[in-house]
Amino acid sequence: MTVQETRERVDAFPTRRIGGYRVRAGRPFPYGAHPVPGGVNFSVYSDRATAMRLVLFEKGAPRPVAELEFPPEFRIGSVYAMTVFDLDAENLEYGFRADGPFDPRTGDRFDAGKVLSDPYARLVSGRDVWGREPDWDDVYPYRANVLEDDFDWGDDTPLGIPTEDLVIYETHVRGFTRHPSSGVSAPGTYAGLREKIPYLKDLGVNCVELLPVFEFDELDNPRTDPATGERLHNYWGYNTVSFFAPKAGYAATGRFGMQADEFKTLVRELHRAGIEVVLDVVFNHTAEGNEDGPTISFRGLDNATYYMLTPQGEYYNFSGTGNTVNCNHPVVRDFVLSCLRYWVSEYHIDGFRFDLAAILDRAPDGTPLPNPPLLEQLAHDPILRHTKLIAEAWDAAGLYQVGAFPNYGRWSEWNGKYRDSVRRFIKGEPGLVGELATRMAGSPDLYGGRTASASVNFVTAHDGFTLNDLVSYNDKHNEANGEDNRDGGNDNHSWNCGEEGPSASAHVRDLRTRQMKNMLGILLTSQGVPMILAGDEVGRTQLGNNNGYCQDNELSWFDWGLVEANAELLEFTQRLIAFRHAHPVLRTVDHPVGSDRVGSGFPDISWHGVGAWRPDWSAHSRVVGLMRCGRHAKGGAVADDHVYIGINAHWESHDLELPGLPEGQAWHLFADTSLAAPHGLAEVGAESELHHPGRYHLGPHALVILVGRDRRTG
Repeated sequence: MTVQETRERVDAFPTRRIGGYRVRAGRPFPYGAHPVPGGVNFSVYSDRATAMRLVLFEKGAPRPVAELEFPPEFRIGSVYAMTVFDLDAENLEYGFRADGPFDPRTGDRFDAGKVLSDPYARLVSGRDVWGREPDWDDVYPYRANVLEDDFDWGDDTPLGIPTEDLVIYETHVRGFTRHPSSGVSAPGTYAGLREKIPYLKDLGVNCVELLPVFEFDELDNPRTDPATGERLHNYWGYNTVSFFAPKAGYAATGRFGMQADEFKTLVRELHRAGIEVVLDVVFNHTAEGNEDGPTISFRGLDNATYYMLTPQGEYYNFSGTGNTVNCNHPVVRDFVLSCLRYWVSEYHIDGFRFDLAAILDRAPDGTPLPNPPLLEQLAHDPILRHTKLIAEAWDAAGLYQVGAFPNYGRWSEWNGKYRDSVRRFIKGEPGLVGELATRMAGSPDLYGGRTASASVNFVTAHDGFTLNDLVSYNDKHNEANGEDNRDGGNDNHSWNCGEEGPSASAHVRDLRTRQMKNMLGILLTSQGVPMILAGDEVGRTQLGNNNGYCQDNELSWFDWGLVEANAELLEFTQRLIAFRHAHPVLRTVDHPVGSDRVGSGFPDISWHGVGAWRPDWSAHSRVVGLMRCGRHAKGGAVADDHVYIGINAHWESHDLELPGLPEGQAWHLFADTSLAAPHGLAEVGAESELHHPGRYHLGPHALVILVGRDRRTG
């Protein structure tokens, strides 16, 4: 746009000078800082502030170059808006000072001495290089920047993979490539993760779920490792500083302010590989903590609006981290909605997993709402219409809503009951055959009013034991976290297979591998959406630490040497994922009813025990078999093979009678976890026909997967 064209715009004319800068009344929407012809428009909300100043810094300067007070006429309702002309946006950092009452009993905590970050800042500096010590005396540690949205997405469009067809891979941006063995050019970054896309593609996953990537401060953990004295970090990132800004410390280019482009490039390249991106988002609390925490933005702008407060003005703590965001306040609802719309429209994000999502349906006084307006808005928002929404349907204050989360026909849930059932069954606990059967059928007891894809099935996640540790430790070992092993869950439902920790016994190691395969086999043949924790496919260990939130070291990082060392487990996982993709009967969204709905002569699902068609639901039973009829795949819309899964959690082997198949068909062996490699695993589509078609001998602590298809001729 030429100077002449700029001057022809009415809104490009300054109307006055403030602090030596040419300005005019700004536009209240959108909030934040946005380039406009000739300048930058700044807009910030505060309902109870009595005055507001815009604070301008040159990039990296310790002191501001100017502070511009918003005149009363620049305020519309509760929004202060001003356009400032002739700014060098690329060399600019900005913040606000909000003046007003300081009376915690009424919820007000204004402090004009604080420079506040913009809650809508789309770029934040101050933690540009991971772990680098900042200037702790900085008057403004988390600095809002102006972002030019000029990224070239090319022909990138949403992949639109049906939810039921997803195989989710949960990983940590830094931890995935930070280990020295990763071999990438920029370890621990978005760029490093991009170099590992071929690995993800070979694994077969079609969705990555990234732990928090919104800007956070990894240095806000006060603890040290009691053994080494080394600083512990806030490694996971569940302490959001800025919700619209990607984490600069995760970018190889973060020190140049290019983190947005680097992250967008990662998303674009994942999409080109057929992989969707889901972000783990934290709207239940912020990095400001309780009344003893730092004032960063929300607290200083409008504490009583953004946080749930007791009648005495103290912070409700349903998050377990000091504060709770007042999500169902209309202003905060708008903030959350605007944030998610932004990540979908500007970063092409495919979905979100909401941390401690039960908080999102609490009223300002903490009581659960029967019809939470935020959840309803998110479910029906036109921009988020096809975005995946996944709830962690519980919170730190005991509100547990698995199966009862207000879903509006749109939300899926992390199924914590699935996790516990699989762990306990494989461990060998009695009385769980019926429970496991229900979970493998998509948990119709929990999601009967929804589809099976409402259940995100998982055995492990970032929070808890890895799969390897689940079969290697009876107890958590979190001493390195500096909390005397008090942190982390105690109800792990784990079994160390006879020896705590690393073992020299070949028998113990073989049993552990078998148990890991068993759980992966159950996970990837269950109805619902499977989620795999990064590294489980190669037996990654955290040495029994089930709360690695603070461990930015080899304890948490993905050791790429395991790809070769545990190649057998990796190949097993790869082929299991391929098997799931090849068999739509495993991805049917309708809950099975146990009857023939398509005239195939077989029920959609049938249950078996040691005897075919005779399941044993008794308390002492540890054997269950299930068969899915391929004619019922996707509600009968597509044809598939029959699939039989037999699971033996007993310490003794069993001869299983197999259900019969249609004339001309026979059972073929895909996988048997009791057989030594390579005999216990076939390539998908190349399974060998059983020599004894009516029976199968299944070893102890083992799982078998069979495919029923036409007998080979010739």
